[in-house]
Amino acid sequence: NKELLQKWLVGFTDGDGTFTISYQNGEWSLAYKLSQHEYNARLLYFIKSQLGVGKINKEILTKMVNYIIRDRKKLLEIIFPIFDKNPLLTSKYFYYLKFKEAYIILENTNLTKIQKDELMFNLVKKEPSKNYISSAWNIVNNQVKNVKDANKVMSKAWLIGFTEAKGSFSLVNKSKDRIVHGFKLTQNLELIVFSAIACILGLKTTSKKTFYTVGTTNYKSIENIIKFFNKTMKGMKSFEFRVWARSYVKHKGDFAKLNEIRNKIKSKKLGTTLLNNS
Repeated sequence: NKELLQKWLVGFTDGDGTFTISYQNGEWSLAYKLSQHEYNARLLYFIKSQLGVGKINKEILTKMVNYIIRDRKKLLEIIFPIFDKNPLLTSKYFYYLKFKEAYIILENTNLTKIQKDELMFNLVKKEPSKNYISSAWNIVNNQVKNVKDANKVMSKAWLIGFTEAKGSFSLVNKSKDRIVHGFKLTQNLELIVFSAIACILGLKTTSKKTFYTVGTTNYKSIENIIKFFNKTMKGMKSFEFRVWARSYVKHKGDFAKLNEIRNKIKSKKLGTTLLNNS
């Protein structure tokens, strides 16, 4: 579904995307970029296949894989329509608007290079305020009081995309002989975003010094999480979720088995063979 894919992509971008304005050797360039560890490279190839544009490169030293669109014509045709129709919900929205303004300046044939440079150098200095909130939240007056408010702004597809970028499905030691299932989403200070996520998933938001977390190890909440994300994700997070959810159904409370499964997931991330009989 094209519409759901676009909302999912916006959620993933809110989590792990960037809109970059660069100046090198007297020339300006724009880049929409998504990055993942090589472990999850298939997700970027999926996005590229769906959008039909862009390039993928690999960083050997960092083992990161990047999906990048630099062609300004493709940005206009493919990227801008998606993000204009489906506004980013975090402060990434500020950077998107800045990115789009840069495009307008660079494509303006009535401006000289000197004029463009002056406008661009002034533009790149702009930063969001500390309390910046995406205008997407205006329809709820920048407050999320309940699930109804949250759903007016945040779609399930967006939340799935954001979870693929920032979510964690884990097996957590509660004691030396007890492992429980855990779910967590973490991001820099974006309270309204995490308030909405918490409402939709029925969880609580925890505030740290520089970030917010939504998470749980409560078994009833975990069962709701399993239902919510069932058959939704596309990348390696989908694999992790399936193993995690299946281990809850089959092995909840079995310390030895859950510890074995956790080690297999770690091995998979490190590039070793994962046994398929878990």
